[in-house]
Amino acid sequence: MKSFLKQLVLSVIVIGAVLAVWIAYVPASIPWLERAGVFEALGIEAPVSEAGGDARRAFQRGAPRVVVAPVQVERQLDRVAAIGDGRALRSVTVRAEVAGRVRTLGVRSGQYVEAGSVVLQLNDGEERIALERANLLLADAQQDKERVEKLSGTGAVTAVRQEEARLDLENAELAVRQAEFDLTQKEIRAPISGYVGLLELEEGDRIAAQDPILLITDRSRILVDFRVPERVVAQVGLDMAFQATPLALRGEQLVGKVTAVDNRVDRTSRTLRVRGVLDNDADFLRDGMAFSVSMDFEGRDFPSVPPLSVQWSSEGAFVWVLREGKAARVPIRIKQRNADSVLVEAELEDGVPVVVEGVQSLRPGVEVEITENLPRRPAEAMIPTEVAGDPAKL
Repeated sequence: MKSFLKQLVLSVIVIGAVLAVWIAYVPASIPWLERAGVFEALGIEAPVSEAGGDARRAFQRGAPRVVVAPVQVERQLDRVAAIGDGRALRSVTVRAEVAGRVRTLGVRSGQYVEAGSVVLQLNDGEERIALERANLLLADAQQDKERVEKLSGTGAVTAVRQEEARLDLENAELAVRQAEFDLTQKEIRAPISGYVGLLELEEGDRIAAQDPILLITDRSRILVDFRVPERVVAQVGLDMAFQATPLALRGEQLVGKVTAVDNRVDRTSRTLRVRGVLDNDADFLRDGMAFSVSMDFEGRDFPSVPPLSVQWSSEGAFVWVLREGKAARVPIRIKQRNADSVLVEAELEDGVPVVVEGVQSLRPGVEVEITENLPRRPAEAMIPTEVAGDPAKL
């Protein structure tokens, strides 16, 4: 029995010491302890707080002091990201239409050429001889036709002979045209204006028909192919702006516009192919470069709250709002984080006060004292820095 009394006395002493330490270091706990009936059970009066006098009376007559800001309605910005494949505006592989030996090269690697300029000349001696022979036959046919026409009035030339002379003249004219065409095939010209790629030919090399000779690219503008998810298919249109950053030049931020949109969604990736164009006035972009591409799409309107007002519990995110001067806890779902706001899905009206500071002392239904009411943020400050949504899959 004595042992039990000793243990009971020691327990009371330990509990009293713990309460004393708690009250000394956490004066704000005194009201809570009084409401819980701790002081009444021990048969003592609520102690006086050194920091704030009688904590019990302060709690009864005072309200939590908070800083609030109004809820604003903002439009969600959905940013789609993808990797784009760049290629030149036009790219042509020049090929030989006929076989022959290279007599002269009119260009060098990396040179800019105008459309129609001669880039390669094949030996054309045989074609020139054929053209001279065709011209001689044409002259003879013309003379023969003139003689027949002079004799046709005397009756010495039959109608058949006149028709033969006419046909001979037409055949001679066709032969000249064929010889001229064969001669032009030995002279290879640039089909477009652009830059010549690396040349693998030398003067004196022999090439066969349809052999590739050189590549000419017009990189004055760069086409970028990328894909967007099907959720934004209805919002993609021609002339829409997009942002592109070359993966090799991270500091370069370029702006282009959409020039073409595919007519079907890929069934495997559930993405839509889009083509845009970038100006290359500085000539630092090349065919085949990869780009980090992003497009912004406007979404639904959502309530916007300051980042500091968002609180977390085991049940998820929530905010404290004031309704008729009393605190109310409202659960939220975060939709988008911006530089100085958070777009949420919740039952929040535009303009309702949301608590930014002083949330530690709040509980549902408690009356609060507003020490500062922050003004509404200007519209130009609503700039997104982190956007919900998965990047488009390639």
